[in-house]
Amino acid sequence: MTERFQHYAAIDWSGAVGERHKGIAVAICATGDAAPELVRPGHRWSRPEVLQWLTEDLPADTLVGMDLGISLAFADRSSFFPGWTDSPADARTLWALIDRTCADDPHLSVSSFVDHAEIARHFRRHGGREGDLFGGGRGRFRVAETAQQAMGCKPYSNFNLVGAAQVGKSSLSGMRLLHRLAGRLPVWPIHPLPERGSVLVEIYTTIAAMAAGRRPERSKIRTVEELNRALAALGSRRVAYEGAIDDHKSDALITAAWLRRDAHRAELWNPRGLTSEIARTEGWTFGAE
Repeated sequence: MTERFQHYAAIDWSGAVGERHKGIAVAICATGDAAPELVRPGHRWSRPEVLQWLTEDLPADTLVGMDLGISLAFADRSSFFPGWTDSPADARTLWALIDRTCADDPHLSVSSFVDHAEIARHFRRHGGREGDLFGGGRGRFRVAETAQQAMGCKPYSNFNLVGAAQVGKSSLSGMRLLHRLAGRLPVWPIHPLPERGSVLVEIYTTIAAMAAGRRPERSKIRTVEELNRALAALGSRRVAYEGAIDDHKSDALITAAWLRRDAHRAELWNPRGLTSEIARTEGWTFGAE
């Protein structure tokens, strides 16, 4: 695959309660080898501000990676919410359901969705509240998450909303954003990859860190010295910062550089486990092979 994009952006996302979040970081780089840069360094982003940046300020022909799950498990049970007659038929309908259910929830939060009487039965929530249809164990996984696991990663089920490493709330809040991007920014592979223009993909920052030579269990980087070693491994110049850096910013910077290096690889756009049905319902994680 020839070079398709002119810019590469990575967004470390957050589903935490509140308006502004230290867990959100946005980084971008252009073609070439210049070091990726943080967008609005020092700014504490809100989720709606990220949506605004994507729709109003995104440079042309940008590949955007967002660190979240773009859908829920479907293939294992042929349904997102088995036994519920109103369960959505595909990912885009799921996004619309989440956004509609949470219309009164501020800051793209999702409390109304996970508290819904039927939907809550499928989630593990705080306070020992495990829905009777959660399924036990680590919860249900998408096909892409099984592929992540085969690579040595440790994915978490998007139906699990408990624990510091859970990604369920960030994924659900991200789906509200994805719904609001409709018609403005395609989301691969739920939308086909267009011949030109910007595209958003799901990323898992551990995959980018592994590509930079980090072990999965040591993927988080908190010093600029370590960050620059990882960037060098990805063919990028060094950043000019010094000292400590939080792992949200370093995740975004490394992933932007990784997207720039590897986005041309045709096999990453055609992973073995990705079928048309999986694309329509569960989506995929870019870089999961």
